[in-house]
Amino acid sequence: MFKGTPELIAKRREEIIGACEQLYQTMSFKEITLKEIGNATSFSRPTIYNYFRTKEEIFLALFQLEYDRWNDDLSGILENNKKLTAAALAEKIAKTLTKRTQLLKLLSMNNYDMEANSRQEMLTSFKTSYSHSLQLMRKLLEKFRPKMSETEIEGFIYIFFPFMFGIYPYTTVTKKQKTAMKEAEVDYSYQSVYEITHNCLCRLLGA
Repeated sequence: MFKGTPELIAKRREEIIGACEQLYQTMSFKEITLKEIGNATSFSRPTIYNYFRTKEEIFLALFQLEYDRWNDDLSGILENNKKLTAAALAEKIAKTLTKRTQLLKLLSMNNYDMEANSRQEMLTSFKTSYSHSLQLMRKLLEKFRPKMSETEIEGFIYIFFPFMFGIYPYTTVTKKQKTAMKEAEVDYSYQSVYEITHNCLCRLLGA
C-alpha cells in the first residue's frame, strides 16, 4: 500500500472508486479494466496499484460505499421516527432501495469472485459495512415491531437480505431479454424496485 498522508490516500482512493462508479453507469463489470479506470483518473494507471491490486478490489470498495450510503438511509428511518406501522416501515425501507440501484446491481453480480480476488483487509472492511446494514435492520425491527420475537427477526433478515440479490435482475430488463421472454411465451409481470421490494416487505412484516 502506498505510504502517503491519510488525506492523500483517501483522496486518491476516492478518485479511483469514483472513476469506477462512472464507468459502471454505461459499461459492464467484464468490460471495465484497470486501464479504463486509470484513463478516467487524473494520474497514471500504475499509480492505482498503490491503492488497489485488482479490479475486484475497486469494485468491492464501491460495493462498500453503496452499503454505507444505504446505512445512512436506514439510520435516518431509525432516528427520525418515533413510531411506524408495519405498512409505513415497509414503505420507508422500500423507498431507500429505489435510490440504491447501484447497490442492487452489484448484489446481482458474482460476489464470490469479487471477494476471492480481494485482500483480507479490504474484504473485512467491506463485511463491516455489510454487518452494519444487518445491525440497522435489526434495530428497525426491534424499535418499530417490538412484538417480533428473536426468531422472527432472524427469519426476516435471512429472507430479505438474500431476496435483495434478485431485485435488480427482476426489475431491470433489457430489450433483448424482453424479446426472449416473449418468444419463449413466458407470462411475466414487470415491477419497479419499489413495487417488488414493498410487496416482499409487506408480506414479511404482515402489513
